Parts: sequence; C-alpha cells; structure tokens
Amino acid sequence: MRALLIRYKPVLRFIGLFLGTYMLLSILYGIYLNISEGGSYPPDVITNLVAKQSSDVINSLGYTARVIPDTTEPTMKLYVEGKFLARIIEGCNAVSIIILFISFIIAFAEKFKKTLLFIFAGAVLIYAVNILRIVILAITLFEYPEQKELLHGVVFPGMIYGMVFILWMIWIRMLKTLKSDE
Repeated sequence: MRALLIRYKPVLRFIGLFLGTYMLLSILYGIYLNISEGGSYPPDVITNLVAKQSSDVINSLGYTARVIPDTTEPTMKLYVEGKFLARIIEGCNAVSIIILFISFIIAFAEKFKKTLLFIFAGAVLIYAVNILRIVILAITLFEYPEQKELLHGVVFPGMIYGMVFILWMIWIRMLKTLKSDE
C-alpha cells in the first residue's frame, strides 16, 4: 500500500489540492450567497454588477438596454429595446467557473507569485469574457429569438468553458516550459 501511495503521490496531491480548494472556495461562495440573500442588492452584489456592466456594454453598442431587479426572485431582468430578453441569475456571474479555474491552477501550483498572478489574470479574463458572452447572447437573442436554445444551451456555455480550458492548457504549457528550463 505504501508503495502505491509513493508511486501515485503526484496524482493524489493534484486530487487533494483540486478537491480541497474547490470545496473551500465553494463553501465560502455559499456563505457569501447566504449572507447576500437578505441584502439590498437583489440577487447578490456580484450578479447585480455583472448585469449592470452587461447592460452598459449593450448600451455602448447602440442598443437601449436596462436591467431591473426581479421583485419575486433573486434575479435581474434584462431588457433590450424595451423587450424582456433574459433573467440574469447567480449562475450567470461566472463565480462558479472562476472557482473551478482557480482550483485547477492551485492543484498544479508551482511558484507562489507566478501562480497568484496567473489566477488573478485568468479570473479577470474569465469575468470579462463572461460579460461579453452575456452581451453577445442578449444581442443575438434580440435579433434571432428563434435560436434561443442553441445559443443559451450550447454556444455560449461552450464559449466560457472553452476559455477556461484554454487557460488551463496555457498554465500547463507554462509549467512544462518552466521545468524544461531548469
């Protein structure tokens, strides 16, 4: 048994760091959401901010957009040209995806400063791409409402998860380059 533990130590380290980080960050995020539940920013501060920033970007593209808090559930309603298009819910704020990204990066962490910088840069990039994803989705839903299922169910989740996958591959390649330079 000891020989197996020694042999698979890197794999076990990766799994432990990934799951430990993911569970810790998910618990902290859950606490944040519970605290936000009774707050003055329905649905929560981050989702509210994502909705407002998405609306601002849509407005900058020549459309008239606005978001208003839903009075019956913790969502933001997005209107483009006065037409209700979508609800922006907590799952639209990319925090869960950022948690997944961070967990993977920490599981492969090497040098503290480089890891921290990559996590920060990746999280900002994921957040920004998520805003663009919502903007593009809203505009395409406004222009092509018949494509809702394809756009919302396939294209745009693929866009954000594809972005995370590319960042992971960049991180692995950076680590591989680091080790070959040593």
